[in-house]
Amino acid sequence: ILGKEITGKYRIVQNDCRDETSHSYAGTTSRGNRVYLNSEFLLSDLKIITGFIEPHFFAGFSGGGKAIMPGLALLSTIQNNHSAESIDNENARWGVTRGNPIWEDIHEAALMVKNVFILNVAMNSNREITGVFAGDLTKAYAEGAEFVKQHAMVKVPHLYDLVITSNSGYPLDLNLYQSVKGMSAAYQVVKKGGDIIAAADCWDGIPSHGPYGKLLQSAKTPEELLYSIRHAKHPVQDMWQAQIHARICTETRVHFYSENLSKDAISRAFMQPVREIGEEAEIILKEFEQNHREPGRVSTTAGLQQPFRICVLPHGPLTIPYYTGI
Repeated sequence: ILGKEITGKYRIVQNDCRDETSHSYAGTTSRGNRVYLNSEFLLSDLKIITGFIEPHFFAGFSGGGKAIMPGLALLSTIQNNHSAESIDNENARWGVTRGNPIWEDIHEAALMVKNVFILNVAMNSNREITGVFAGDLTKAYAEGAEFVKQHAMVKVPHLYDLVITSNSGYPLDLNLYQSVKGMSAAYQVVKKGGDIIAAADCWDGIPSHGPYGKLLQSAKTPEELLYSIRHAKHPVQDMWQAQIHARICTETRVHFYSENLSKDAISRAFMQPVREIGEEAEIILKEFEQNHREPGRVSTTAGLQQPFRICVLPHGPLTIPYYTGI
């Protein structure tokens, strides 16, 4: 990534979140999170943190202090930030910073570090830079987040019965783990008890490596998985992703299309396998018609007691709808 010219002149240090000896205590946040950060980073005279600001499914937005924590933090600090209680908070979602316990904990940890210069960018779907936000961590990031909210998020007038989403294609839809983000984007605006159709390639599978797949297989229902996560004595990596996945599946029906995941793998992840997206949408519509048709009316949509509303998110988690109820 850096090239021979830079690596030939400078020493490159990679953060290992599991190596306690390479981290130093920076302070404790108001939520009681003991913050341990990379020691060499803390000893540097000037810290330039870079990042890409985009909506994030539980931290509000990416970029900003995330380069410091979790980016340069010890695993225990990251796990405390990503606790089940914080993930469950109603403000731990796309586009929300103030009042979001995860973002506030991240920002507070980042402010413990002195001499920080932020250089963040916003980009469009063609990966072209549309904005540069540099300088003070708090002020520059706030401007960047507001800019991204105006350009990548849209307020919708109501919730939808069916939301069809992707994970924005290659390379973001490499596995089911990453595809939870597209499902989460749809979850923002689907009615409780409604349906989500998600399409993702998943050439990397669930994946087979990492704890996420094992967490999904540890329970027979999403409710059972949520209970075990919320009552776990010791958090493990990826638990937050499994928690969001399970929560979506407890409140909606998720139909999943992938050419690389077996029907069994999809079913074991608490979702319904989809053979053809248009066909699946028609089935869902017919079920809706049967449940909402006016008494004595034989016609379909013309005789419904309420309209069937569909939202389509072709870019998945790159463009985020939100509903405020107002």
